[in-house]
Amino acid sequence: MSHLTLPADYQSSLTMYETQTAIGNIKKTFEHELARSLNLKRVSAPLFVEAKTGLNDNLNGIERPVSFFIPFAGVQAEIVHSLAKWKRMALHLYGFSAGEGLYTDMNAVRRDEELDNLHSVYVDQWDWEKVIDRSERIVQTLQDTVRSIVASICETQSQLMKTFPSLRHPLSKTVDFITTQELEDMYPSMSPKDRENAYLKNHPTAFIMQIGHTLQSGIRHDGRAPDYDDWTLNGDLLFWNDVLGCAFEISSMGIRVDETALDQQLTLAECNDRRELPFHRKLLSGELPQSIGGGIGQSRLCMLLLEKAHIGEVQVSVWDEKTREDCRAHNIQLL
Repeated sequence: MSHLTLPADYQSSLTMYETQTAIGNIKKTFEHELARSLNLKRVSAPLFVEAKTGLNDNLNGIERPVSFFIPFAGVQAEIVHSLAKWKRMALHLYGFSAGEGLYTDMNAVRRDEELDNLHSVYVDQWDWEKVIDRSERIVQTLQDTVRSIVASICETQSQLMKTFPSLRHPLSKTVDFITTQELEDMYPSMSPKDRENAYLKNHPTAFIMQIGHTLQSGIRHDGRAPDYDDWTLNGDLLFWNDVLGCAFEISSMGIRVDETALDQQLTLAECNDRRELPFHRKLLSGELPQSIGGGIGQSRLCMLLLEKAHIGEVQVSVWDEKTREDCRAHNIQLL
């Protein structure tokens, strides 16, 4: 059963027909703005990868990929959780240079996802990755990139609100940066999620940095796979959601691990078995380019900009009957 937030007196700002038109506008506009601001080229991407390559995103390490055997190829395949590692390999194979990058539509199935207003078994996002010089593996590179993404989102919203004036919650273009340890120090008695909500109330656009390492309290702010983001140079982009009254994550991103960071993080995460996988061997031997990248939720962004209460209002997925009944009773029209 889903965990639902049901806003009082909710009424969608757009009809279902208008919503479909607006979704198309958002995707077209944002793709253009993102590619322009980060110098990205659109590429094709896989829906599934061979299990033995180590290219699938392991997320928190407990989620089970949807897998199947391809008899005529003689291989076991997995539907991707995301393209976090595949993209870096693609930069290498396609010959991208420093300052250039790629983006693609990523469609995934996360069978173990806990369902709520923001989470669906079906995941769609813009996965992007950009080659950087080793000297650019610094916080400034990360923060400048975050500001560029926020500017692209706000420009998309600005154009959208001209077409649909019933939308009435403009986002803040000013980004506040804070680390997970600073957040814990600020709100020591709160859970990580409650800390995000408390901070975003006063800082409506924020980037929460350094996710993956254990904090001084002995807990982690959130899980992060050890083999793509450098845990000292990553983070989540969040906006305050006026409809739901909570912090709303749009993107997870970061500067990717180099050989040293991968070595350390595989040991800390007790994932040393991955060292022998093809992707990890290439990375540890220095064959892959230094890069920065992330994923930006397509349905998440549409939900936020269209002021929807549930992700099922902007994408078609599967929900339990209780969720459907509760949504109908509160004017939430699931597709």
